Amino acid sequence: MSNRRDFLKKAAIGTVGVALGTASVSTNANTMSAKSYSKIIGANDRLHIAIQGLGRRYGAYMPAILDKNNNVELHYLCDVMKSQRDKAAAKYSDKLSSKPKLENDIRKIINDKNVDAIFMATPDHWHAPGACMAMQAGKHVFLEKPCSHNPQEGELLVAYQKKYNKVVQMGNQQRSSLQSQEIIKAIHEGLIGDVYRATAFYTSKRGEVPNQKNAAPPEGLDWDLFQGPAPRRAYTDNTWNYNWHWYGWDYGTAEMGNNATHELDIARWALDVKYPEHVSVNAGKFQFKEDGWEMYDTMEATFRFAGNKIIQWDGQSRNGYDKYGMGRGTLIYGSKGSTMIGRDGYKLFNLKGEVIKENMVPGIEDGNALGGGGQLSAAHTVNFFEAIRGKAALTSPIDEGAISQMLTHYANIASRIEDSFEVDETTGRIFNREAMKLWSRTYEPGWEIKPV
Repeated sequence: MSNRRDFLKKAAIGTVGVALGTASVSTNANTMSAKSYSKIIGANDRLHIAIQGLGRRYGAYMPAILDKNNNVELHYLCDVMKSQRDKAAAKYSDKLSSKPKLENDIRKIINDKNVDAIFMATPDHWHAPGACMAMQAGKHVFLEKPCSHNPQEGELLVAYQKKYNKVVQMGNQQRSSLQSQEIIKAIHEGLIGDVYRATAFYTSKRGEVPNQKNAAPPEGLDWDLFQGPAPRRAYTDNTWNYNWHWYGWDYGTAEMGNNATHELDIARWALDVKYPEHVSVNAGKFQFKEDGWEMYDTMEATFRFAGNKIIQWDGQSRNGYDKYGMGRGTLIYGSKGSTMIGRDGYKLFNLKGEVIKENMVPGIEDGNALGGGGQLSAAHTVNFFEAIRGKAALTSPIDEGAISQMLTHYANIASRIEDSFEVDETTGRIFNREAMKLWSRTYEPGWEIKPV
């Protein structure tokens, strides 16, 4: 067992020299071939894992976890709400080879030396602090989007990953889509000529949200632990169950962090850009104006990059008009044509707007359903397991994911200060003092992420 853990601690993560979006075995010197791997510990070495956060998203990992071919053992189900733990145990315990322990506090799991990897599917404010604690304790991490609550956390995540050399997969599962990989590779090879613009979009029909009112925390909820890294405040009714997304900036990152992460990542990947030079937004709350929703529910954002490339975001959280013919996706424009990329695949168009090729697999992944899930999530999970074993390169290593996440942070910051700003395209830092005040956040004392 000690040899197995030593190997896993040293297993290559494939974040250096990886061709983005591929599932091939990395040629990184730190990554062992499958043959070398099998000689040391056997190709069927078991991974011992835990899941933190048992709300809407964790079920997307379970098909891969339950598949015996992946040879993993689920040791812990963790959530700060007792009813969530009980429901997960009732749903999956009889399907697992061993009964997982139910735990309230992720810190106890992080301190368990028998755990190799942790899936983190908590509210946004827990993501980076939890992942950094886990890496420091020697765990690999599958980190749901948004990977960070603010820009500084993204920097810290990358720094921790480099220091502790752990596998950190960001949960933007479309990177594991074979169709997305295929078309973006072709775009990079000149299929639609010189790419110059991407329009990423999301349309939803979210309804009214209750106005917050003081209340006792629901039975079974550890409200203090729910807040974790966030400054303490009194509980308000219905905060813990999804509406934390819209009740201010203590816990959530609005729709940009919640959903735009996915499409903006595809746009940035296709245009082969890093940080923008300029960011501007037009955002506001336009639906159900008297309800408890405290964020924008509509946003248009423009990111201008070097080389006259532009990414535009069009997000409608509570107006269901489907102007693009699909609920979410990314439209890439080139000098010779264009392509629409979504969860189901892609369609390729010539300059006349005619479809000249398509590769679609309907229903491969839930697009707008809460929590999502499907074949892309399963493939993303399997890729995480294989990367830990040194048998594959990560499809979404955290140093790439953190850059895409920065686009969502830029847009949120611009909307909060109601101003556009320029960005250092090399470092990602913002040339605006008011904006830089939101680069980090205020933490509950003792919960700060320490630099490494």
